[in-house]
Amino acid sequence: MDNEKKIEQLLKDYHWMINSVAMMREGLKEVGGSFTAQYGLEAAMPKAAGGHSDPIYQEFNRREKRWKKISDYERKIKMVQDKIHLITIDREIEVLHWLLEGKSMRWIGSHMGLSDRHIGRIKDTVIRRMS
Repeated sequence: MDNEKKIEQLLKDYHWMINSVAMMREGLKEVGGSFTAQYGLEAAMPKAAGGHSDPIYQEFNRREKRWKKISDYERKIKMVQDKIHLITIDREIEVLHWLLEGKSMRWIGSHMGLSDRHIGRIKDTVIRRMS
């Protein structure tokens, strides 16, 4: 994927990724995480064949995958945030702001009193400057 397409996709996904990270962090924090290792006789007991049937282990793996997904989203969010300073023209700043808030080009155009086609051209300029 070329850089402009990647930036465009990141701008589209930014709003929901921010919300998802906040919700996932909160959900994982609420549940807590006291996964204690087994010691003594329990550790020496034979385990079921054919994978891990321990529900605590499976839950640990599920949460670990969520933390990795959070990290992936945060990396993408940071890529956008690191490039915001490149946008310095007022109209472009305004369009970028509303794109990051998850608004459609039609909504932005209505808000700014411009056609959605004009907003599309401004968005394309923003993407070029950020890539």
